[in-house]
Amino acid sequence: MNPWEANIRRVTPYVPGEQPKKTNMIKLNTNENPYGPAPTVTEEMKNFNTELLRLYPDPAAQVLADALAGRYGLGRDQIFVGVGSDDVLAMAFLTFFNSDKPILFPDISYSFYSVWAELYGIPYERPALDEGFRIRKEDYYKENGGVIFPNPNAPTSLAMGLSDVEDIVAHNQESIVIVDEAYIDFGGESALGLIKKYENLLVVQTFSKSRSMAGIRIGYAMGNPALIKALNDVKYSFNSYTMNQLTLVLGAAAVKDEAYFQETIGKIKATRERAKERLKALGFVYPEPSANFIFASRPGTDARALFLALKEKDIYVRYFDAPRINQYLRITIGTDEEMDTLFEFLAGYLSKTTEEMAVKC
Repeated sequence: MNPWEANIRRVTPYVPGEQPKKTNMIKLNTNENPYGPAPTVTEEMKNFNTELLRLYPDPAAQVLADALAGRYGLGRDQIFVGVGSDDVLAMAFLTFFNSDKPILFPDISYSFYSVWAELYGIPYERPALDEGFRIRKEDYYKENGGVIFPNPNAPTSLAMGLSDVEDIVAHNQESIVIVDEAYIDFGGESALGLIKKYENLLVVQTFSKSRSMAGIRIGYAMGNPALIKALNDVKYSFNSYTMNQLTLVLGAAAVKDEAYFQETIGKIKATRERAKERLKALGFVYPEPSANFIFASRPGTDARALFLALKEKDIYVRYFDAPRINQYLRITIGTDEEMDTLFEFLAGYLSKTTEEMAVKC
């Protein structure tokens, strides 16, 4: 080893979902919205003044923060925006999780949590989900340096009731509790209403899923002004200009089109209900989904083999080679046409494997 290598920070990085660049593929592996952004976004992009690109963007992201504050009935000093919710969450880890006590998050959850904890040297514990993949709120009553969990959870798609979320917050008023609501628009009840009651609560959401803007990278946190100021102090010490000019304009435009937002959410929920029935008819089982994906397993069918067979046909779903969940596939809800193609393949694949097993017997 060279002497300089001893000082390199070494971490096991987060592994994102595969991003294939193929035509005519069906991409159901990264929970992207199958519908385009709001028409207001397209219009703003057409009319965008490129002269603005020679100027630094507003470090306070005022136009976007104001739009979000108006949408949620909050003060601008209760909104923090960043480059996707990953950026917001990473800043939150850096800002709030500085105790010698371990932070707590579920053992089956968003895998970036452990990456950030390792990167920043934050001690952590991962209480196990129960046999039905549900968070046991009692596991979060003990002393800790902070709590974070997604609601609905990923990759399970299960949502925790608001009363249980509040119970966790109420038991942890000496530390910061972060509720990661990347999928809340598809099911469950947001914890946003609790921030008036609990000054230690931070709620994080994103434009990547329900607002069809994963490619533009917008995330935001909502909480009491003291938490937001602390986040901004760290952000300004790290990189003042995180949001570019175009992103700010397009993000604000997206928030204004509430009708389109509700329309696409409704489409995805309707397709999810169809998908549940089709999967059930094919012998799959799954926790009740509250996100824009279904976490499905089929007894007697190897999940990894099915994942690879789908990939051969340019149908991409997500497979996690991890304990307890290595026989599950996470299937993003696409358009009705995309889902029909998926179901047609599954029916043929399962019929073929059944015949092959019968021959072997």
